[in-house]
Amino acid sequence: MTVSHANRDGDQGYMSRTRVTLQMIARQLAVSTATVSLALRDSPLVADITKRKVKTTARDLGYSYNRGAAALRMARTNIIAVALHSILNPYFAEILSAVEQRALESGKTVMFGSCAGESERQERVLSTLREYRPDGLLFCPTTGTRSEDLDHLISSGIPVVQIVREIEDTGFDFVGVDDEKAGKLAVEHLLSIGHRRIAMLGGSLDVSTGRARHAGYANALQAAGVTVDDSMHVQGVETREAGISGAHWLLERRDPPTAIYCYNDLTALGAMVGMRQQGIEPGRDVSIIGCDDIAEAAASHPGLTTVRGNHVEMIQKAVDLLGERLNAPTMPQKRLRVQPTLVVRGTTARLAA
Repeated sequence: MTVSHANRDGDQGYMSRTRVTLQMIARQLAVSTATVSLALRDSPLVADITKRKVKTTARDLGYSYNRGAAALRMARTNIIAVALHSILNPYFAEILSAVEQRALESGKTVMFGSCAGESERQERVLSTLREYRPDGLLFCPTTGTRSEDLDHLISSGIPVVQIVREIEDTGFDFVGVDDEKAGKLAVEHLLSIGHRRIAMLGGSLDVSTGRARHAGYANALQAAGVTVDDSMHVQGVETREAGISGAHWLLERRDPPTAIYCYNDLTALGAMVGMRQQGIEPGRDVSIIGCDDIAEAAASHPGLTTVRGNHVEMIQKAVDLLGERLNAPTMPQKRLRVQPTLVVRGTTARLAA
Protein backbone atom coordinates (compact mmCIF):
# COMPACT_ATOMS: atom_id res chain seq x y z
CA MET A 1 0.00 0.00 0.00
CA THR A 2 1.24 3.50 -0.85
CA VAL A 3 0.81 6.17 1.80
CA SER A 4 0.76 9.87 0.95
CA HIS A 5 2.46 12.28 3.34
CA ALA A 6 1.93 16.02 3.54
CA ASN A 7 5.13 17.85 2.64
CA ARG A 8 5.85 20.38 5.35
CA ASP A 9 8.67 21.94 3.36
CA GLY A 10 6.54 22.91 0.36
CA ASP A 11 5.49 26.55 0.27
CA GLN A 12 2.53 25.86 -2.00
CA GLY A 13 0.81 23.12 -0.01
CA TYR A 14 2.19 20.38 -2.28
CA MET A 15 2.34 16.72 -1.28
CA SER A 16 4.17 13.67 -2.57
CA ARG A 17 3.97 9.94 -2.11
CA THR A 18 7.73 9.85 -1.63
CA ARG A 19 8.04 12.94 0.56
CA VAL A 20 9.39 15.01 -2.30
CA THR A 21 10.45 18.45 -1.07
CA LEU A 22 11.28 21.72 -2.76
CA GLN A 23 14.89 21.12 -1.75
CA MET A 24 14.95 17.80 -3.64
CA ILE A 25 13.68 19.45 -6.81
CA ALA A 26 16.20 22.27 -6.36
CA ARG A 27 19.10 19.82 -5.97
CA GLN A 28 18.09 17.86 -9.05
CA LEU A 29 18.02 21.05 -11.17
CA ALA A 30 21.00 22.73 -9.46
CA VAL A 31 18.95 25.81 -8.58
CA SER A 32 17.94 27.39 -5.29
CA THR A 33 14.86 26.44 -3.30
CA ALA A 34 13.68 30.03 -3.78
CA THR A 35 13.80 29.56 -7.55
CA VAL A 36 11.73 26.37 -7.32
CA SER A 37 9.16 28.07 -5.09
CA LEU A 38 8.89 31.09 -7.36
CA ALA A 39 8.65 28.92 -10.48
CA LEU A 40 5.77 26.90 -9.01
CA ARG A 41 4.00 30.21 -8.33
CA ASP A 42 4.56 31.43 -11.90
CA SER A 43 6.58 34.35 -10.60
CA PRO A 44 7.75 36.81 -13.29
CA LEU A 45 11.15 36.77 -11.55
CA VAL A 46 11.88 33.32 -13.04
CA ALA A 47 12.59 32.74 -16.73
CA ASP A 48 9.94 30.78 -18.61
CA ILE A 49 12.38 28.00 -19.54
CA THR A 50 13.27 27.54 -15.86
CA LYS A 51 9.60 27.45 -14.88
CA ARG A 52 8.97 24.67 -17.39
CA LYS A 53 11.94 22.65 -16.10
CA VAL A 54 10.81 23.04 -12.49
CA LYS A 55 7.21 22.10 -13.20
CA THR A 56 8.24 19.13 -15.34
CA THR A 57 10.59 17.84 -12.64
CA ALA A 58 7.95 18.35 -9.93
CA ARG A 59 5.44 16.40 -12.00
CA ASP A 60 7.91 13.60 -12.79
CA LEU A 61 8.75 13.22 -9.10
CA GLY A 62 5.08 12.99 -8.19
CA TYR A 63 4.68 16.42 -6.63
CA SER A 64 1.02 17.55 -6.59
CA TYR A 65 -0.93 20.32 -4.97
CA ASN A 66 -2.34 19.45 -1.55
CA ARG A 67 -5.44 21.58 -1.05
CA GLY A 68 -5.94 20.24 2.46
CA ALA A 69 -2.54 21.49 3.57
CA ALA A 70 -3.16 24.80 1.84
CA ALA A 71 -6.45 25.19 3.68
CA LEU A 72 -4.78 24.36 6.97
CA ARG A 73 -2.27 27.14 6.40
CA MET A 74 -5.08 29.61 5.83
CA ALA A 75 -6.18 29.24 9.46
CA ARG A 76 -5.63 32.58 11.17
CA THR A 77 -3.68 33.04 14.39
CA ASN A 78 -4.07 36.86 14.43
CA ILE A 79 -0.33 37.11 15.11
CA ILE A 80 2.06 39.35 13.21
CA ALA A 81 5.69 38.37 13.73
CA VAL A 82 8.42 41.01 13.50
CA ALA A 83 12.14 40.24 13.15
CA LEU A 84 14.46 43.24 13.06
CA HIS A 85 18.21 43.12 12.51
CA SER A 86 18.72 45.40 15.53
CA ILE A 87 16.91 47.74 17.91
CA LEU A 88 19.97 49.66 19.13
CA ASN A 89 19.06 52.38 16.64
CA PRO A 90 16.03 54.34 17.99
CA TYR A 91 14.63 54.36 14.45
CA PHE A 92 13.83 50.66 14.76
CA ALA A 93 12.18 51.17 18.14
CA GLU A 94 9.94 53.69 16.39
CA ILE A 95 9.33 51.13 13.62
CA LEU A 96 8.26 48.53 16.17
CA SER A 97 5.95 51.02 17.87
CA ALA A 98 4.31 51.76 14.51
CA VAL A 99 3.83 48.02 13.91
CA GLU A 100 2.17 47.60 17.31
CA GLN A 101 -0.19 50.50 16.62
CA ARG A 102 -1.18 49.20 13.20
CA ALA A 103 -1.61 45.68 14.57
CA LEU A 104 -3.84 47.00 17.37
CA GLU A 105 -6.01 48.73 14.77
CA SER A 106 -6.24 45.42 12.89
CA GLY A 107 -7.06 43.33 15.95
CA LYS A 108 -3.77 41.44 15.85
CA THR A 109 -1.01 40.61 18.34
CA VAL A 110 2.68 41.28 17.69
CA MET A 111 5.50 38.82 18.39
CA PHE A 112 8.96 40.34 18.16
CA GLY A 113 12.54 39.13 17.91
CA SER A 114 15.78 41.10 17.59
CA CYS A 115 18.61 39.52 15.61
CA ALA A 116 21.28 41.84 17.07
CA GLY A 117 23.01 41.99 13.71
CA GLU A 118 24.09 38.33 13.95
CA SER A 119 23.31 35.75 11.25
CA GLU A 120 23.15 32.80 13.66
CA ARG A 121 20.85 34.66 16.01
CA GLN A 122 18.69 35.66 13.05
CA GLU A 123 18.29 31.99 12.15
CA ARG A 124 17.17 31.17 15.70
CA VAL A 125 14.78 34.11 15.88
CA LEU A 126 13.14 33.28 12.55
CA SER A 127 12.84 29.60 13.44
CA THR A 128 11.18 30.41 16.76
CA LEU A 129 8.75 32.91 15.27
CA ARG A 130 7.90 30.46 12.50
CA GLU A 131 6.86 27.81 15.04
CA TYR A 132 3.95 29.99 16.15
CA ARG A 133 2.54 30.06 12.59
CA PRO A 134 1.94 33.83 12.49
CA ASP A 135 -0.38 35.26 9.87
CA GLY A 136 2.65 37.04 8.45
CA LEU A 137 6.18 38.19 9.12
CA LEU A 138 7.70 41.66 8.81
CA PHE A 139 11.43 41.17 8.39
CA CYS A 140 14.48 43.45 8.25
CA PRO A 141 17.50 41.23 7.44
CA THR A 142 20.96 41.43 8.99
CA THR A 143 24.00 42.43 6.98
CA GLY A 144 25.34 39.50 4.98
CA THR A 145 22.04 37.64 4.68
CA ARG A 146 21.80 35.62 1.45
CA SER A 147 18.64 34.46 -0.27
CA GLU A 148 19.56 30.82 0.40
CA ASP A 149 19.65 31.61 4.13
CA LEU A 150 15.91 32.26 3.89
CA ASP A 151 14.91 29.05 2.09
CA HIS A 152 13.22 27.81 5.27
CA LEU A 153 10.98 30.89 5.26
CA ILE A 154 10.06 30.31 1.63
CA SER A 155 9.25 26.67 2.41
CA SER A 156 7.11 27.61 5.41
CA GLY A 157 4.49 29.33 3.27
CA ILE A 158 4.21 32.18 5.80
CA PRO A 159 3.65 35.53 4.06
CA VAL A 160 6.78 37.66 4.41
CA VAL A 161 7.20 41.38 3.77
CA GLN A 162 10.71 42.77 4.01
CA ILE A 163 10.85 46.25 5.52
CA VAL A 164 13.56 48.95 5.41
CA ARG A 165 16.19 46.57 3.95
CA GLU A 166 15.74 43.86 1.36
CA ILE A 167 17.43 40.80 -0.07
CA GLU A 168 16.50 41.38 -3.68
CA ASP A 169 16.37 37.83 -5.08
CA THR A 170 14.12 36.12 -2.53
CA GLY A 171 10.83 36.92 -4.24
CA PHE A 172 9.46 38.32 -0.96
CA ASP A 173 7.42 41.51 -1.00
CA PHE A 174 9.18 44.69 0.13
CA VAL A 175 8.10 48.01 1.61
CA GLY A 176 10.68 50.67 2.34
CA VAL A 177 11.75 54.25 1.86
CA ASP A 178 13.00 55.46 -1.51
CA ASP A 179 16.53 55.53 -0.10
CA GLU A 180 18.18 56.69 -3.30
CA LYS A 181 15.90 59.73 -3.31
CA ALA A 182 16.71 60.29 0.39
CA GLY A 183 20.43 60.52 -0.39
CA LYS A 184 19.69 62.77 -3.34
CA LEU A 185 17.54 65.14 -1.27
CA ALA A 186 20.22 65.44 1.40
CA VAL A 187 23.07 66.23 -0.99
CA GLU A 188 20.99 68.54 -3.17
CA HIS A 189 20.20 70.58 -0.05
CA LEU A 190 23.90 70.87 0.81
CA LEU A 191 24.73 71.82 -2.78
CA SER A 192 22.00 74.46 -2.78
CA ILE A 193 23.65 76.28 0.13
CA GLY A 194 27.05 76.37 -1.53
CA HIS A 195 28.82 73.20 -0.41
CA ARG A 196 30.87 71.23 -2.93
CA ARG A 197 33.22 69.22 -0.73
CA ILE A 198 30.64 66.86 0.75
CA ALA A 199 31.49 63.64 2.56
CA MET A 200 29.26 60.65 3.31
CA LEU A 201 29.60 59.08 6.74
CA GLY A 202 28.29 55.60 7.57
CA GLY A 203 26.40 52.90 5.75
CA SER A 204 27.67 49.78 4.02
CA LEU A 205 27.48 48.91 0.34
CA ASP A 206 26.72 45.34 1.48
CA VAL A 207 23.23 46.46 2.56
CA SER A 208 20.44 47.57 0.21
CA THR A 209 19.83 50.83 2.10
CA GLY A 210 23.54 51.64 2.10
CA ARG A 211 23.83 51.05 -1.64
CA ALA A 212 20.74 53.12 -2.40
CA ARG A 213 21.62 56.07 -0.16
CA HIS A 214 25.16 56.14 -1.53
CA ALA A 215 23.78 56.06 -5.08
CA GLY A 216 21.63 59.09 -4.28
CA TYR A 217 24.66 60.86 -2.79
CA ALA A 218 26.87 60.10 -5.80
CA ASN A 219 24.21 60.89 -8.41
CA ALA A 220 23.44 64.28 -6.86
CA LEU A 221 27.13 65.22 -6.87
CA GLN A 222 27.59 64.10 -10.47
CA ALA A 223 24.49 66.01 -11.60
CA ALA A 224 26.04 69.16 -10.10
CA GLY A 225 29.34 68.55 -11.87
CA VAL A 226 31.17 67.52 -8.69
CA THR A 227 33.60 64.60 -8.95
CA VAL A 228 32.74 61.75 -6.60
CA ASP A 229 35.73 61.06 -4.34
CA ASP A 230 35.43 57.53 -2.91
CA SER A 231 37.80 58.43 -0.10
CA MET A 232 35.15 60.85 1.17
CA HIS A 233 32.77 57.96 1.88
CA VAL A 234 33.52 56.45 5.29
CA GLN A 235 31.67 53.13 5.35
CA GLY A 236 30.73 51.63 8.68
CA VAL A 237 28.00 50.48 11.03
CA GLU A 238 25.18 52.87 11.83
CA THR A 239 26.09 53.70 15.43
CA ARG A 240 26.80 56.81 17.46
CA GLU A 241 30.35 55.57 18.13
CA ALA A 242 30.99 55.15 14.40
CA GLY A 243 29.79 58.71 13.91
CA ILE A 244 32.25 60.04 16.47
CA SER A 245 35.27 58.22 15.04
CA GLY A 246 34.21 58.92 11.46
CA ALA A 247 33.91 62.65 12.11
CA HIS A 248 37.41 62.67 13.63
CA TRP A 249 38.85 60.95 10.55
CA LEU A 250 37.11 63.24 8.07
CA LEU A 251 37.95 66.48 9.85
CA GLU A 252 41.61 65.52 10.30
CA ARG A 253 42.07 65.13 6.54
CA ARG A 254 44.31 67.56 4.73
CA ASP A 255 41.22 68.60 2.71
CA PRO A 256 38.34 68.19 5.20
CA PRO A 257 34.76 68.41 3.98
CA THR A 258 32.66 71.51 4.54
CA ALA A 259 29.55 69.34 4.85
CA ILE A 260 28.78 65.75 5.86
CA TYR A 261 25.83 63.62 4.80
CA CYS A 262 25.32 60.87 7.38
CA TYR A 263 23.75 57.52 6.56
CA ASN A 264 21.33 57.91 9.45
CA ASP A 265 20.51 60.21 12.35
CA LEU A 266 22.28 58.09 14.96
CA THR A 267 25.55 58.40 13.02
CA ALA A 268 24.94 62.13 12.58
CA LEU A 269 24.33 62.67 16.30
CA GLY A 270 27.58 60.85 17.05
CA ALA A 271 29.38 62.94 14.43
CA MET A 272 28.16 66.10 16.17
CA VAL A 273 29.85 64.88 19.34
CA GLY A 274 33.05 64.12 17.43
CA MET A 275 33.01 67.58 15.85
CA ARG A 276 32.67 69.30 19.20
CA GLN A 277 35.52 67.23 20.59
CA GLN A 278 37.67 68.97 17.98
CA GLY A 279 36.28 72.43 18.71
CA ILE A 280 34.09 72.45 15.59
CA GLU A 281 30.46 73.54 15.93
CA PRO A 282 27.87 71.68 13.81
CA GLY A 283 26.05 74.02 11.48
CA ARG A 284 28.27 77.01 12.13
CA ASP A 285 31.62 75.52 11.07
CA VAL A 286 30.65 72.34 9.20
CA SER A 287 27.17 71.46 7.97
CA ILE A 288 25.79 68.04 8.80
CA ILE A 289 22.63 66.24 7.72
CA GLY A 290 21.18 62.89 8.81
CA CYS A 291 18.52 60.51 7.57
CA ASP A 292 15.39 58.97 9.23
CA ASP A 293 14.23 61.86 11.48
CA ILE A 294 14.18 60.01 14.79
CA ALA A 295 12.70 61.90 17.76
CA GLU A 296 16.16 62.87 19.05
CA ALA A 297 16.94 64.74 15.82
CA ALA A 298 14.51 67.54 16.67
CA ALA A 299 15.62 67.58 20.33
CA SER A 300 19.36 67.95 19.63
CA HIS A 301 21.10 71.33 19.83
CA PRO A 302 21.05 72.65 17.26
CA GLY A 303 18.23 70.63 15.76
CA LEU A 304 19.52 68.11 13.24
CA THR A 305 18.69 68.69 9.60
CA THR A 306 17.60 65.33 8.23
CA VAL A 307 15.56 63.42 5.65
CA ARG A 308 12.36 62.01 7.12
CA GLY A 309 11.59 58.44 6.12
CA ASN A 310 7.86 58.60 6.96
CA HIS A 311 8.09 55.27 8.75
CA VAL A 312 4.46 55.27 9.97
CA GLU A 313 3.22 55.29 6.37
CA MET A 314 5.76 52.60 5.51
CA ILE A 315 4.52 50.28 8.26
CA GLN A 316 0.88 50.87 7.40
CA LYS A 317 1.61 49.79 3.84
CA ALA A 318 3.65 46.79 5.02
CA VAL A 319 0.96 45.45 7.37
CA ASP A 320 -1.71 45.96 4.73
CA LEU A 321 0.45 44.13 2.19
CA LEU A 322 0.82 41.19 4.60
CA GLY A 323 -2.97 40.92 4.62
CA GLU A 324 -3.08 41.01 0.82
CA ARG A 325 -0.45 38.29 0.56
CA LEU A 326 -2.27 36.11 3.09
CA ASN A 327 -5.46 36.29 1.05
CA ALA A 328 -3.75 35.96 -2.34
CA PRO A 329 -0.55 33.93 -1.88
CA THR A 330 0.16 33.62 -5.61
CA MET A 331 -0.22 37.27 -6.56
CA PRO A 332 2.87 38.86 -8.20
CA GLN A 333 5.60 40.21 -5.94
CA LYS A 334 5.11 43.81 -4.80
CA ARG A 335 7.83 46.35 -4.00
CA LEU A 336 6.48 49.59 -2.52
CA ARG A 337 8.52 52.69 -1.70
CA VAL A 338 7.50 55.55 0.56
CA GLN A 339 8.67 59.01 -0.49
CA PRO A 340 11.07 60.81 1.90
CA THR A 341 10.95 64.51 2.76
CA LEU A 342 13.67 67.00 3.70
CA VAL A 343 13.47 68.54 7.19
CA VAL A 344 15.74 71.60 7.55
CA ARG A 345 16.85 72.52 11.06
CA GLY A 346 19.97 74.11 12.51
CA THR A 347 22.88 71.87 11.51
CA THR A 348 23.09 73.05 7.91
CA ALA A 349 24.08 76.58 6.87
CA ARG A 350 25.23 78.39 3.77
CA LEU A 351 28.94 77.99 3.10
CA ALA A 352 30.79 81.10 4.22
CA ALA A 353 32.48 83.02 1.43
